Amino acid sequence: MRLLLLSDTHLPRRAGELPWQLLAELPRADVVVHAGDWVDVATLDLLESRSARLIGVHGNNDGPALRARLPEVARADLGGLRLGVVHETGPAQGRERRCAERFADLDVLVFGHSHIPWDTTTDTGLRLLNPGSPTDRRRQPHCTYMTATVTGGVLADVELHRLPPHAGRPSGA
Repeated sequence: MRLLLLSDTHLPRRAGELPWQLLAELPRADVVVHAGDWVDVATLDLLESRSARLIGVHGNNDGPALRARLPEVARADLGGLRLGVVHETGPAQGRERRCAERFADLDVLVFGHSHIPWDTTTDTGLRLLNPGSPTDRRRQPHCTYMTATVTGGVLADVELHRLPPHAGRPSGA
């Protein structure tokens, strides 16, 4: 099972649209995970229409329309992998301990908010993933998203993808 992980799209404020490289990943993904701060309903509608399965949560910048359609925390069983999604986990310092306590029933927690890619494993074995943002790099060198696979209940092949500057439509499109 192939996963596409993203967060903090902030459309249309940060970019006019999702980068074409990310959109090209949609048909290859069995599950798309969005960890909040969509900002517009159109992005949710687009990902719902182009995804085999979408798991998403609302973030702190998401208004009433998105909050009505998305939970604050989402949980899913992906072929035996216990996945959770939340937007905010608090400061980086102490994150592993806090998340391991709050999400003791999960194998993987995908989160957003900081726009900073993150990949660590807690002492309890909980894998924490933040895919960064495909549209708003803030102080990071690149806009980013992640892909991964799930086989036999195990997460593997986690890859952070860096997007080129101004990753809008390819020339000639």
